[in-house]
This record gives sequence, structure tokens and C-alpha cells, in this order.
Amino acid sequence: MNTFEKYESNVRSYCRSFPAIFHRAKGSIIYAESGLEYIDFFAGAGALNYGHNHDYIKEKVISYLDADGIAHGLDMYTSAKEKFLAKFNEVVLSTKHLDYRIQFCGSTGTNAVEAALKLARKVKKRPGIFSFMGAYHGMTLGSLSITANTGIRGGTIGTLSNVTFMPYPYGFMESFDTIKYIESVLNDVSSGIEKPAAIIFETVQAEGGVVVAPTEWMQRLRKLCDENDILLICDDIQVGCGRTGSFFSFERADIVPDMVVLSKSISGYGFPMSLLLIKPELDIWEPGEHNGTFRGNQLAFVGATAALEYRQSSNLELHVKDKELLLKNFLIQQIAPISEKIAIRGIGMIWGIDVQNFGGKSFAKSITSRCFELGLIVERAGRNDTVIKILPPLVIDMSTLKKGCSIIKKAFNDCMSH
Repeated sequence: MNTFEKYESNVRSYCRSFPAIFHRAKGSIIYAESGLEYIDFFAGAGALNYGHNHDYIKEKVISYLDADGIAHGLDMYTSAKEKFLAKFNEVVLSTKHLDYRIQFCGSTGTNAVEAALKLARKVKKRPGIFSFMGAYHGMTLGSLSITANTGIRGGTIGTLSNVTFMPYPYGFMESFDTIKYIESVLNDVSSGIEKPAAIIFETVQAEGGVVVAPTEWMQRLRKLCDENDILLICDDIQVGCGRTGSFFSFERADIVPDMVVLSKSISGYGFPMSLLLIKPELDIWEPGEHNGTFRGNQLAFVGATAALEYRQSSNLELHVKDKELLLKNFLIQQIAPISEKIAIRGIGMIWGIDVQNFGGKSFAKSITSRCFELGLIVERAGRNDTVIKILPPLVIDMSTLKKGCSIIKKAFNDCMSH
């Protein structure tokens, strides 16, 4: 029995899929103590859009530490926070003509989701929330209540209330007018469902199996919320910060949510950080009404500011588009022809290979396990974990991206020959 099995809780998960002891990482490569190297197509579940130990961000963080900059600041005014707020407004909000107040929440995404739900209910004075089938929003009670996966929700008993799950445009629902259905529920006095305070959605259901919402569907959802006095909350935790190309994933639909949840890659370096963006008129919090000890992670502010500076100077959005094309062409030309039962979905730098109808869960697990043996870390997602989710750092170089893709192709060939 190793040290981890002896001392660490049974709740550990990713290490079971990738059973190596890692000690160093750079860019898109992770190094194990055994001497083996692994290409990272997982990127900290989306927390490492800028890769591991990005030189520019690391330099800024080390300089801050060397100067004895404040590391923990609660929600005090600090120079690190001031610089981040100014840079975020300059690079993101002002350029996109967005007017949001920025709330610093606890250290992880689910904290910001909880804040969004709490504030929405406070604003509208209604308890209900609409979420979507296939949704994933976090592991704390409020976030779990709007997360659809019954396996994940299984650890809670009798605490997940005031949430109604609506159909997402996926599977047989793609030919069903889901927005019209929501409208009928809201307008039918005998539907048994009361008007919610908010509807929370993901533009791409990442954990749900890389399901990309159509642009028109998002536009109609925004219109529905406007017409029915319902707040629209966009959970951009995994697919924001440039993952789909533009900084916010909802930009392609030309809509403005009432609230936006950000975490994962916002700090640029993998530091814990989460934000809730709020339209100014909705910012009705009383001082201290929603707080947390680690809202003031100063290293995260430094990393986030540096990441925005890098994004600004490197034309990162254009590079993502080039890599999107490479991934899309590879999947359509090399993987899709294997069988008409394989579905390919994705956008930007998040793609899924759905093998639900081609071997199912056991085959998907065989593929990701074989990839790991061949030096590639890639995870599964979706219903019954039948989707191989490709999520490389946005800064991955083309040659490494191609090498990772070739490993996926070899894994398919190897697993199909057995």
C-alpha cells in the first residue's frame, strides 16, 4: 500500500485514472518521478489555459513574492487587487462594452455559483431556479442542487430543493423546441412549476459531454428571461477565459447575461480564484452579507493580471482559432470515419469524442487508459463517462498538439484490435 492509499481519503478520483506521481510540469508537459513524460490534454480540468508554469506569469508572481507583497488580504484594498480590477476592466469589460460589478467569492468556482444563486433569490424574492439536464455547476449544496448528474448528487439526502431541470438541446431534444417548452411551463397556470428567480446555463456543457448550445438557442433563452422577468446566469467556469476563442463563451451569441461566474483559469497560474460578475443594478448585497476568508488571494490577483497582459500581447484568441481548426480536422478526418456511431462535438479548444454507441463506457475507459500508457493525459466526461474530452492548454504548441492527437488515434487503433 502506497502513502496515498494509506493516508488519503477514498474520495480521491483523478489519481485513479492517472496513477503516477508527478513532480514537475512545464507548458503542456507533465513529468513523473518515474522519468516518464506526459502531454497534458486535461489542463487541470480547465484551470490551466495558460499551461503549467507560464514564464511571463511566473516571473510576475515571483517578483511579487520577492517584494514581500501581501499574500492574504481578506477583502482589504490592496495594490494587487487594484491592478487586477483595472486590467480586467481595460482588457475585458471595456473592450466588450460590458458593465459588470466584480464580486470576489471564495477560492473555487462553486463558491461563486452559490453567491449567484443567493443573490438572484434576494433580487427577485423568489426561491426557484431553472437549470438544465446535463448541467454541472459544483459540489456544494446549492451548486449540487442545480447539477443534473444523479451519481454526483447521491451523497446528499433531502437537501436539494427549489430547482427544476429543463431540457437542453441535446440528443433527441435537438429536434424538440426546448425554449418553447420552457415558455409553455411558465405560461401554463397548471404546469405545477412556479416562475424562478433565475435560469443558470452553460454555453457548452463540458462535464455534460462537450455539448455546444446553438447560438440561436442562447439568444432565445436571453429573450425568454427578459420577457418573463427572470435573471440569466452564465456559468463560464470551464469554458470561459478564452477556451472557446473569445474571452467569454457567450460572446458568439451576442448576448449579455445578468450574472457571469468565472473561476478555473481566471488566475492564470492555477491559483484558487473565483469571480461573480453582476450587472450594477443587481448588486444589492449588504456589506459582508456574502463573504469568505480566501476571497483575497493576492497571488491569484497577480497571476490573473499577468495572464490578461499576456493575452493582450500575444493575440491568444487568433492562436486558439488555428488550433481549433487543427483539432476539428483531426477529429473529423481521422476519428469520425472509424464508425458512424462515433459523434464529434466541440468548439475552440474543447472537443469531445462520444463513443456511447460505439463500445460505451468500457471502451471510453480503455481509450483514455491506453492514452495514458502512451504518454497522454486525457479525461472522460458526459453521461456514463462515454465522452473522451480533449482540453489542452490554449498555449500548447502545434507540434505537441499534433503528437497528442496521434496518440489518441493510436489508442483507438490499439483498443479496436483487441
